[in-house]
Amino acid sequence: MSQSIVLTPGDNVGVALGPIPAGTKVHLADGGVVVVTEAIAQGHKFALRPIASGADVIKYGLPIGHATADIAAGAWVHTHNTKTNLSGELDYVYTPAPAIAGAETTVPTFMGYRRPNGKVGIRNEVWVIPTVGCVNYLTETLAKLANEERPDGVGAVVAFPHNYGCSQMGDDHEATRTILADLARHPNAAAVLCVGLGCENNVMSQFRELIESDPSYNRNIDYMIAQEEGDEEAAGMEKLRRLMAAAASFAREPVPVSELVVGLKCGGSDGLSGVTANPLLGRFADWLVDRGGRIVLSEVPEMFGAERPLLDRAVSREVFDKGVRMINDFKRFYADHNQPIYENPSPGNKDGGITTLEDKSLGCTQKAGSRPVVDVLGYGEVVKVPGVSLLSGPGNDLVAVTALVASGAHIVMFTTGRGTPLGSPAPVIKVATNTALATKKPHWIDFDAGTLVAGESMDSLLERYARLVVETASGKKTRSEEKNMRDFAIFKTGVTL
Repeated sequence: MSQSIVLTPGDNVGVALGPIPAGTKVHLADGGVVVVTEAIAQGHKFALRPIASGADVIKYGLPIGHATADIAAGAWVHTHNTKTNLSGELDYVYTPAPAIAGAETTVPTFMGYRRPNGKVGIRNEVWVIPTVGCVNYLTETLAKLANEERPDGVGAVVAFPHNYGCSQMGDDHEATRTILADLARHPNAAAVLCVGLGCENNVMSQFRELIESDPSYNRNIDYMIAQEEGDEEAAGMEKLRRLMAAAASFAREPVPVSELVVGLKCGGSDGLSGVTANPLLGRFADWLVDRGGRIVLSEVPEMFGAERPLLDRAVSREVFDKGVRMINDFKRFYADHNQPIYENPSPGNKDGGITTLEDKSLGCTQKAGSRPVVDVLGYGEVVKVPGVSLLSGPGNDLVAVTALVASGAHIVMFTTGRGTPLGSPAPVIKVATNTALATKKPHWIDFDAGTLVAGESMDSLLERYARLVVETASGKKTRSEEKNMRDFAIFKTGVTL
């Protein structure tokens, strides 16, 4: 196994693939040798040659910041001697994206559920959605009782408690309604029960109009207002029994992978995220797009510093302009709240070897592969066209995975170097950047991308990973599903009354 990797020929730093003791001679691909002058932890960087104070530190072929002191060849390169180059809003110039080779003619299938509205689900569940947080306990109680009676063919009855639906105004109120309506229309739910209290801002009659304003809404849907029922649990169970019977009528059938919508996310990243797991997801994203599928990338603050390569992939000036607005709107959101735009990476990211936001973002955005960006979506907006779409949303794990599912993602692919038990309303495939994590947390991790460091080829890794995705779409449970982890969170930006 190689001790380190240089990601791009023009880089002036290498990345340790495992711990490198001080005094180790590192042999480079160009025949050169660097003597590491201090111990370098896995995922951390060391200088390949001297870097003068003020000069750019280059990784992924692009600057990830600048040196704040002279850095000798072989020295550790991290937060003590490197600082971001980013500050404020930037200017962007549109350049038409280059043409990409034609689509693949061989399209594998998975076993999915074809809904009456033509959409496809990969799970056959009944979802209980509270319109307001006041009925969270009721929805969780109903889901628990319904699961005790759940018929064969229904995967689970799941409630999605949240804090909102009342005491909100403006954008926050609309965001709550939109995300909940997206969930009610999601094809992984064969049937849905919406439960309200009766006095909340999210008025049930108006919420129902929003859901049904989309002609392709889920027809197996019912509504209940708790204040209007004598025994709300009995009334809810009567409705759920009808909904479960309707859901049980669906059966799996072969569906081309072109029908899949896949959301991309990372969290607890480390210095190997941009070396193993994120490039793997990038290869998978290209694989799926070439077969007609849809890829969604969110986490706008973790595009900062890597937005230019993404925007350069826009298929049109219109998509480019929407992307610029999304980036700058998020930067203004930070500025309007008097917060530093580039206060990232997190302490855990830094411990894992990520130094600046450019370092994090250039590794993060590799998940989206190399195919053209075909659309830019607002928060709560649903994917429309095949290809790579960018989705407005924050980096927070729970909020981001919820936004991805609300956009239509059947599956969320989540890379991590430090580990997380996170789940979402849809299946989450968690991909470890390193084998040590996959070995330590097999009950969290679904796939080990660390074998790339041990010598497995990317082609072999992609083949195994694509097979896992097809199996998951066909019903194989993810680790978070096995433990019934269904995290759900709505983005809030304003005041609460």
